[in-house]
Amino acid sequence: MHREDFPMLKKDIIYFDNGATTLKPQCVIDSVVEYMTNHTSNIHRGDYDAAVITNKLYDNVRNIVSSFVNCDSREVIYTSGATQSLNMVVFGYMKKHLKKGDEVLLNKAEHASNILPWIILSKQIGIVIKYVPLDNNYELTLENIKRCVTFKTKVISLAQITNVIGDVRDVYNIGKFCHENNILFNVDGAQSVPHMRVDFKNCYMDFLSFSGHKMCGPTGVGILVGRYELLEDMDPLCYGGGMNSYFEENGDYELKSIPTRFEAGTTPIAQVIGLGEAIKYLMKIGMDNIHEHEMKLKQYLLDKVKDIPNIIVYNTSSNSGIFAFNIDGVFAQDTSIYLNSYNIYVRAGNHCAKELKDEINIKNTVRVSMYFYNNYNDVDRLVDALRNSKDIFKIVL
Repeated sequence: MHREDFPMLKKDIIYFDNGATTLKPQCVIDSVVEYMTNHTSNIHRGDYDAAVITNKLYDNVRNIVSSFVNCDSREVIYTSGATQSLNMVVFGYMKKHLKKGDEVLLNKAEHASNILPWIILSKQIGIVIKYVPLDNNYELTLENIKRCVTFKTKVISLAQITNVIGDVRDVYNIGKFCHENNILFNVDGAQSVPHMRVDFKNCYMDFLSFSGHKMCGPTGVGILVGRYELLEDMDPLCYGGGMNSYFEENGDYELKSIPTRFEAGTTPIAQVIGLGEAIKYLMKIGMDNIHEHEMKLKQYLLDKVKDIPNIIVYNTSSNSGIFAFNIDGVFAQDTSIYLNSYNIYVRAGNHCAKELKDEINIKNTVRVSMYFYNNYNDVDRLVDALRNSKDIFKIVL
């Protein structure tokens, strides 16, 4: 689907590392080159023609994001990526509003960006981190969340789709539960926003973070969406040009309105413009179409590997295009190197989910992560390579 839009796919490669980053369509590439070639300028500083063009394109991306995830455009903050967005939530808002003994519910399938900041905060102010156990399929359920909630629970922070198991969390009912129990709901959308329809308002989210490079956009840009009344009471983590109205020798200062106050300095202008183009591109394809296509490919792959001995699959039931596996007795990175000899690009390692080993009892896996430009031929070539894996060490060694 739409493979002709991606210059890298003109090479003889099978790209299955979309959970790490995605390929870029020509329209996104062109939008960045156009900015750099024909109207390079800073934003909100110049009065000349190029600056006017740049300002219009840059500012309109907030409207594009608001349509894409159903939020107010004033609630859209440009960041460097989901990692910065999540850190802004933890250290800009939560540090200000949580106190010693308050409980935050996480789970061990989360990415480092949604665990490590909380660990740091626990050491700084004494919050208590509780890990909700996963079920027998290594998935997170509302029932298990409810069992862990106490009167001290103030935040539930989770990925809508995890980056190894790939389970799709029931954010609507989890968000509704949080809303009814006065619990803040923080969502890492890095693996969900690029692959399915996400609704910030109707899922009762308080904060939503995602990255541009995982959804056909450039690297170095991401989004934090926050409920406006919460953003009003959130502190910036960075101060400088562009985010203040004035400052004086006597120490008086005034910050600009939301969201500009959270975007100090020169922001990633080219990347923001490219992200806007990427979102328009995805909306034209249709997020429901993308998710449906990925699930067909995932099921096709599951059916194909059933008859291949020694393939261990860790997430047969997850409702996303992520497929985590190992070849029995083979180190995950050796499998990745072997598949590379077939021009098949996958990811091997712990995938920044370093606590997941406590649940699945293995540290490293091979991850196939699909996107709409993958097809059945890609899967067939992967399966053929896995069938030939008895010769893996002749290639790796």
